[in-house]
Amino acid sequence: MDPYKLSATRRTLVGKQVSQLRRAGQLPGVVYGPGREPQPVQLNTREATKILSRVHGAELIDFELDGQTSKVLVHDLQRHSMRGDFLHVDFYAVDMNRVIRVHIPIRLTGTAPAVTNQSAVLVRGVNGVDVECLPSDLVTFITIDLSALVEIGNALHVSNLVVPANIHVLTDPEDLVVRATFQAKEEDLSTPLAVAATDVDVIEKGKLEEEGEEGAAAPAKGGAAKAAPAAKAPAAKAPAAKSGAKK
Repeated sequence: MDPYKLSATRRTLVGKQVSQLRRAGQLPGVVYGPGREPQPVQLNTREATKILSRVHGAELIDFELDGQTSKVLVHDLQRHSMRGDFLHVDFYAVDMNRVIRVHIPIRLTGTAPAVTNQSAVLVRGVNGVDVECLPSDLVTFITIDLSALVEIGNALHVSNLVVPANIHVLTDPEDLVVRATFQAKEEDLSTPLAVAATDVDVIEKGKLEEEGEEGAAAPAKGGAAKAAPAAKAPAAKAPAAKSGAKK
C-alpha cells in the first residue's frame, strides 16, 4: 500500500490564538524529531481528517513541509470530547537509519473453538506491545490467531506472538493477550447493592486542548503510534508529548 501523504505549512499562531485557525478550517499541530526543533504547523482540516481517520497503528506518513518531505508517525492526536473532531496533532519525524521505540497494536484473527463449542468468553489482556526497530521494519499491526484457544482456560501470551525478525519486542513475554474463560454466572439483581461514594475513585483522563477552551480534548479512537526514545543507542530520542498544553 502506498504511504499516506500530508502537506502542512508553518504556523505562527500559538496558544489561545489557534482557535482562529480552527475557525478558518486549519488543524494546528507540531512536528519534532531527532536533530530538529519542534515546529508548529497547520494543515487543512478536511484533508488532514481524511488521512488521520484512516491511519492505524504504527504507520509512516509522507509529510511535506516547506517543499521537503520526511517520514513521520502520529505521536499524539486529540479530539474534542463532545464533537469528536480533531483538535491538535503531534507528528514525530523519524530518522530512517536510527532505531525507534513504538507501541504496535495487537489484532485478533480467526475463531476460538472454545467459544463456538463450549460457549466460552474471551478476556483481553494487553492490546499492544512496545517494540524497537528501524522505521523501515515497522508493521501496522501484529496479529494473533484465536484458533489455538481450543479449551476453556487456554490462553495466549505475548510470547505467542509471531513478529518479524527485525522487530524486538520489549513487553513482558508473560503478559496475557487473550484467554478463553467461563461465562460469568447471572447475578441476582433483585436487591440493589448500596455502594458508598468513597469506594469509587474516578480518574479523569485526557489533557486540555492547546488554548484551554471549553471542551477538553479526548484521546482519539484507534491506535495512534506512540514514538518514544529507544533505551539504547542509536535509538531516536522523541520528546515526551503525552500531556500538557500544546504550544
